[in-house]
Amino acid sequence: MDYNATTPCAPEVLEAMLPYFSEKFGNPASRTHAKGWQADEAVKQATEHLAQLINCAPAEIVYTSGATESCNLAIKGVYERLKPYGNHIITCSTEHKAVLDTCAHLEQQGATVTYLDVDEQGQVSLEAMSAAITEQTILIALMYANNETGVVHPVVEIGKIARARKIYFFCDATQAVGKIPVDVQSDYIDLLALSAHKFYGPKGVGALYINRRSPRVQLVAQTDGGGHQNGFRSGTLNVPGIVGLGKAAMRCKTEECQNELMQIDEWRDEIEAGLLTLPGTLINGAAAKRLPNVINIAFGGIKAERLVSVLNDEFAFSVGSACTSAQQKASHVLQAMHLDPKVIEGSVRISLGRLLTAAEIPVIINRFKQAVAALQ
Repeated sequence: MDYNATTPCAPEVLEAMLPYFSEKFGNPASRTHAKGWQADEAVKQATEHLAQLINCAPAEIVYTSGATESCNLAIKGVYERLKPYGNHIITCSTEHKAVLDTCAHLEQQGATVTYLDVDEQGQVSLEAMSAAITEQTILIALMYANNETGVVHPVVEIGKIARARKIYFFCDATQAVGKIPVDVQSDYIDLLALSAHKFYGPKGVGALYINRRSPRVQLVAQTDGGGHQNGFRSGTLNVPGIVGLGKAAMRCKTEECQNELMQIDEWRDEIEAGLLTLPGTLINGAAAKRLPNVINIAFGGIKAERLVSVLNDEFAFSVGSACTSAQQKASHVLQAMHLDPKVIEGSVRISLGRLLTAAEIPVIINRFKQAVAALQ
């Protein structure tokens, strides 16, 4: 019940990857022999699958170690390229730390950053975003869906405003890809970050989509040493990881995957309905459009850490995101939503995935109700 933190590799993903650790071990940059050609072809096929998933050209994909690196490359790369023309970035207070910490770093380098507020549902105001744009604005960095609450931003509208004002739109779509349709063309996205391990691919591999058409995005590379991937990110490609990412992307388009997501959505609603019978319980972001697998729920009169300690032998779930939980800090996302401190104190994130079974749903509801009632 912590699938937003990570997912297990799907069996077909692992099977596709395994040969590229051993017998198909070539370096795709080796152009003079069959082992290199074999690896290069595997990377090309994986890239085709990923490009089809988000509707871009294969040449617009740059592979990274994951979404955090992709966020850094996008934001720092754009800022360093365009700072002679403007130094203003617009983002949001509920973004992932990969975006917020990168923006804070650039503020030390001379950037001016506007952190948009959100309402109590975690929704950003398009009017406030438009009003924040100045002649110095070079980038709008807003996520597709929040990793803690599942709240989905109005991405199309954001993209249209950015395109009309000739400002790059970077979207951290780490939690959205593989769960809801993401189309960089119809969403007017210029740069997009994703990570394989959020949709049943391997850890340690991700990608950055960079619009190479209209507008043609220019950014400064953050890694030097060989000019790989059109100079955007040097280093030997992680072929097994890329093969796994491509296979996971291909799986997202199958009927089986779509059926899983519909089932998960139904289970999410069933769990919420069951737990909301507890006194003082509410769903954070309930009135907003949300991802189909995420429940951010506040239990009245208890501390979330106590609930985790009672149930963590039976269930895997979290207080906030993995990055926030690791630092033992209150959720910056829930704080930005201006929720009552007692609500924040009693909130946990439950994120569902494909290995859940129908038989487990009533067990989850009953055990949580028992534990919460006992703590209350």
